[in-house]
Amino acid sequence: MKVITAIALLFLSAASWAGEPVWLDVRTPGEFNAGHLEAAINVPHGEVVDQISSLVEDKNAEIYLYCRSGNRAGIAKRALESEGYTNVTNVGGLSDAREKFAAMAE
Repeated sequence: MKVITAIALLFLSAASWAGEPVWLDVRTPGEFNAGHLEAAINVPHGEVVDQISSLVEDKNAEIYLYCRSGNRAGIAKRALESEGYTNVTNVGGLSDAREKFAAMAE
């Protein structure tokens, strides 16, 4: 699991440098493993502030958050904004994230 996390962190770091949006699934690892957006990395909402600087250096980068209902994504959004991140969007739940991601790919 640590290898997968490390690879995902490298992918997200490269994506944020390239100006690509960063998708964070802020649910628990169990929820993430049960199904997630392929472009997302799992960072539980309580760990977002601790991990964000290793994922996204640019505080103006596009960051999309989702969870089950949008509640934990809202908590994570406020935490990231308090750290100076300016372009953070709470997408809502996983189905909402899938719809948003598909619409952005069109």
